[in-house]
Amino acid sequence: MLQVGLSLPRSPGGAAGSFPAAEGDGGGSGQEVLGSSPVTIVITSEADTWDIDASSCLGSGHFVDWDRMPDPEQQAPIARDILSKPRKELKKLAREGYWAASRTLRAQVYHQLIQQVACRLVTPDALVYRDVANRLFGKLSVSSHPLPEFLEGCSMPTYCLNLEGVTALKKILICVGNLFPDITYSPILPSLVALLLHYSEDEAQCFENISRLIASNAPHTSYIEQSFLAHQASCMTFGDLANKHCPAAHKLIASTSENVFEVYSEWLSWLFHDLPFNYAIRVFDVYLLEGRKVLYRIALALLKQYRLSVTSAELEGTDIKADLQAFMQNIAEHVTVDKLLERAFGIRLFSRKEIWLLQMANRKALMERGITMVQSRQSFHLAVDIQNFSSSIVTAQEMRIIWSWIPERFSLFPPLLLFSTSEDGCSLQRFYSCCEGYEPTVLLIKTAEGEVCGAFLSSDWSERKKSGATSGFFGTGECFVFTVRPETERYEWVFIKKPELAKAVPRSRQRSPSPSPTSLLGSSLIGHSTSSNCLTVPTPQRKGRLSPFLAIRHFLLPSKTASMFMAGSREGIIIGGGGGQALSLDANLLWGRTEHCETFDNPPLCQENFKVQLLEVWGFQNP
Repeated sequence: MLQVGLSLPRSPGGAAGSFPAAEGDGGGSGQEVLGSSPVTIVITSEADTWDIDASSCLGSGHFVDWDRMPDPEQQAPIARDILSKPRKELKKLAREGYWAASRTLRAQVYHQLIQQVACRLVTPDALVYRDVANRLFGKLSVSSHPLPEFLEGCSMPTYCLNLEGVTALKKILICVGNLFPDITYSPILPSLVALLLHYSEDEAQCFENISRLIASNAPHTSYIEQSFLAHQASCMTFGDLANKHCPAAHKLIASTSENVFEVYSEWLSWLFHDLPFNYAIRVFDVYLLEGRKVLYRIALALLKQYRLSVTSAELEGTDIKADLQAFMQNIAEHVTVDKLLERAFGIRLFSRKEIWLLQMANRKALMERGITMVQSRQSFHLAVDIQNFSSSIVTAQEMRIIWSWIPERFSLFPPLLLFSTSEDGCSLQRFYSCCEGYEPTVLLIKTAEGEVCGAFLSSDWSERKKSGATSGFFGTGECFVFTVRPETERYEWVFIKKPELAKAVPRSRQRSPSPSPTSLLGSSLIGHSTSSNCLTVPTPQRKGRLSPFLAIRHFLLPSKTASMFMAGSREGIIIGGGGGQALSLDANLLWGRTEHCETFDNPPLCQENFKVQLLEVWGFQNP
């Protein structure tokens, strides 16, 4: 078994020391364990030994090397009623940095907030830690216990902990591994323990608090991912959110990196590894009160700030992953922590439940692909094979751009041609028969004028049959329309940019169906009126099926005309509705029309009335 650890030589009198440079390194090249630079866990084949000092439970602040802290915290008077304030007010205070005014206040708030976390009935506490630590380490001053296997290959920031602090950090992680055997992968855990040690009375209190975060069982959320599968799903979820909320940064990364997912897989490390202590601790302040959703917000704000700080030309030939890491480490040169948090909370994400649904969908896709253990995942860019991809409408490079827009859980799979007018003929019935059973699909259209546009359609075309004799709209908010030529642009559901307009539906309230757009589907596509469309609410999903991300039934929408994604009948198909249709095609797939619509808030995608030269539908090839 690999022994994971570092020798910790005790300096005289317990004073802070540092690790010597590794053998063979040049002078001064070794990392200092007690500095602000992160310490990388060294994996060796022989047992390392390190000091265990049972007296390291020294009280809040005694684990800290104050000489290496960036700025001393100002001790300010504490309002007596601060800990009894409503949670909403506490959130406001945390966002504004109120805890930073007093170290004692922050320590008290941390402990009280964590004690309020809903967690499993049997969760190890301080007494359990003391018992287990005594059993594992005894009263000996030296131990060869390796760090848990779930940390193998992970890095371990020490955030200005002194020698006793680093020792306490390792002891706590070993006890976590002993008492939580189900944890198989958790790269964020060392950072959170190190931050908590700054504000813990002793090791036992720190262990109890981190245990409660690990054992949290609040619905639709978790504080700490504990498996490779969960971690990868969260990285995919961040990629989806970056795709939607940071389109400029996403486009820049996609154009300069061969493996976009690998870049996004570091998003948690940006927050709890690369950011300096005074930024990371402010992130931790709001994280404890608001949960994981706030981490997505702050990471997105960092990504937006990065885009403002670089240009495509500067990144030419650059390792963007390393460049992002350097940017996070030097974030103080670009934005203050207060301004960063202000911008983060200005990003309007969907509800916690919606993000959880997306996380679960990504998790399911990884499981279907067999990606559950630590391994590298193929980039979505590589899913479109330059050598073998062939389309009569778009080039492989253009398809890669389209693939970079689609949700992460689908970009795991390479494209599969389902229907082509050049091979299958201009028949709407043939279109349906070829596309039914596939979800989602990508529709590509090339007009007689050479313009190229299309749509990403989240639902199976067979859903159209569920409305019975009437034709209704169906699909989810993941649908979008786009142009490829002459300009490349994507137009998403209007509530992606304005989520505050869509509120979560209370459980007690059910949506009532509304009239269908049958008359529109049967009307002439050329020169038809732009009377407002009506929506038939999709039939509830089959029992046992994962509720889809951005399903309209999760929201109270101010206008049903802003949630018309896709519809089909024998007369034609419509994509996007409300004041017009983003795309509409006749039954012969020969003529079409494009207009502004309320669902996607798009301009006409090409010449308004157009003749179809070629049409293709692409699905996703399952292994």
